[in-house]
Amino acid sequence: MTTLGTAEAAPGEADTGRLYVGQTRDGTEVGLPVAVINGAADGQTLYVQAVSDGDELNGLGVVQRVVPRLDPAEIAGTVLVVGIVNYHAFQVAEHRNPVDDTKMNRAYPGDESGTSTERIAAATFEAATRADLILDLHQGSTSRMIEECRVRCGKRHRLHDACLELAKVFGCGHVLDQKGPDGQLARAAPDDGVPTIDPELGGCVGWDAESIQVGVEGVFNVLRYYGFLEGDADVSPQTRASGFEQYGAPTGGLVDVQPDLGERVSAGETLFEITDPFGSVEAEVTADSSGVFWRARRLPQVATGEYVCSVGTDVDSY
Repeated sequence: MTTLGTAEAAPGEADTGRLYVGQTRDGTEVGLPVAVINGAADGQTLYVQAVSDGDELNGLGVVQRVVPRLDPAEIAGTVLVVGIVNYHAFQVAEHRNPVDDTKMNRAYPGDESGTSTERIAAATFEAATRADLILDLHQGSTSRMIEECRVRCGKRHRLHDACLELAKVFGCGHVLDQKGPDGQLARAAPDDGVPTIDPELGGCVGWDAESIQVGVEGVFNVLRYYGFLEGDADVSPQTRASGFEQYGAPTGGLVDVQPDLGERVSAGETLFEITDPFGSVEAEVTADSSGVFWRARRLPQVATGEYVCSVGTDVDSY
């Protein structure tokens, strides 16, 4: 019998339930929606989670489409799923947990006696590190971004190659191979011995069908490649960036972004112009390095110093 919270499934069975992580301010129990798909045959364990950030819903779209298609009779091994991690932020469509104003993906491995966010991180980290592989589904918040996988353990980490292989198998087309901040699941779980990636499924307000489909195909590719399901996985070369340059506005105004997402840019090439309300150009910002145009803000209005866009640098193919 395999359990996750109240969900329990014998071999060849599936179940859904709740993983309880505390109470709301009126004493109502907070339970994260979870699923267990326990394959009829023995195999590895895959852990999948979504909505670590409360306004990043594409991962939930993936879970909603993948779980109904997982037949335990056809699976070797086990799939554990937490559909909504940042429960409180999801309820109010905010990025951070409003109970303690904390970003969930900076709190791992968590603290079972800590703040609201730390307790949720601890509960999901315990579930995640029971697995052999971890997919932590994200998106570029509400900004515009390419689909990519993030390998966050650092190139000197003993599991770097395993994480990089998992990212290639997931197959978004782009990989950011750069050590992440403390507290990220994709940084903390490899320290506990589990290869982990952070697929960033585009960026949108609400959810985007095309990015969700990329995630669905990625999950099934992982299931086939690692032997959970029969069939061949499609493993293609990925464009990898090892650097990530962010650009802010040198003055306030309206931004006109020049490159398209995913487009190659050269050092010195114009990334964006800032105009005043009457169309006069107030500033022009060029790329410091060559790379891939990775991410850009969605709204045109900016204040001085506000984030505008990012370029992935030190690019190769693997």
